[in-house]
Amino acid sequence: MAKIVGAFCMPHDPYITAAPPNTNQEQLGNVRAAFARVADRIAELKTTTVITIGSDHYCMFGPQLIPAYAIGIGDITGPMEPWMGVKEQVVNDNREMAQHILQYGAAHGFDWAASKTMCLDHGTILPIELAVTPAGKQIKNIPVYISSTLEPFISMKRSHELGKCIGDAVRAWPQDERVVILGTGGISHWVGTREMGKVNPEFDYQILDLTEKGDLQALMALEDSYILEHGGNGALEIKNWVCAMSALPGFTGKTYCYEPMPELITGLGIAELIV
Repeated sequence: MAKIVGAFCMPHDPYITAAPPNTNQEQLGNVRAAFARVADRIAELKTTTVITIGSDHYCMFGPQLIPAYAIGIGDITGPMEPWMGVKEQVVNDNREMAQHILQYGAAHGFDWAASKTMCLDHGTILPIELAVTPAGKQIKNIPVYISSTLEPFISMKRSHELGKCIGDAVRAWPQDERVVILGTGGISHWVGTREMGKVNPEFDYQILDLTEKGDLQALMALEDSYILEHGGNGALEIKNWVCAMSALPGFTGKTYCYEPMPELITGLGIAELIV
């Protein structure tokens, strides 16, 4: 039987691998070290498959089609953005388990959009590049997209329900798999607005504090309007965190690092969800 052995929340800021010249190198080093720590932990957990929950940035999808949630069930490549300093690659997939998650969802009220040829943008490829591949090139990947930051936004409630369905689907998989789930994005950042470059450490620490307490209900209670005001439109990606958290029967969090980095336009927080 498959088992969820661990989970993590982390940013997917592409400037982590494509940092501008004015970047504070000490802070960037702390962030990269935290990603390395995640990779070490994924290896320690003897992980065989990682499910990465990310969002799109008008790269994978566009105004002609914005699914509420989608899953990669076939060939996976990336990144879509050649400028982000990550080599174009074929990502090791677990299409059999992805198909199972899709079919399980269809039987339990979740009609997934599915991609048989998914090219990933930074929302999923950056965590794979920095946290999964270093843990072991044999580890298989299942990318999941949710519309946390592209309108129409997925609701916090639906993100929670989807995460629970993913967790139940994993636990119903009859084969032996040791699964880690990554919730990616955030924390505070304003994208494409006049506030771009602003970060809000007070908001970020609030999110990390609730994560450490395992207070999923308090995170789910945050209204979109509150998140937009205090964390920016990019902070809506905490719905990706909630989705990952909801796959777990319960958790407490352990923060690996937090660095407010306006030059990378984001408050960068990384935490392990201890199950």
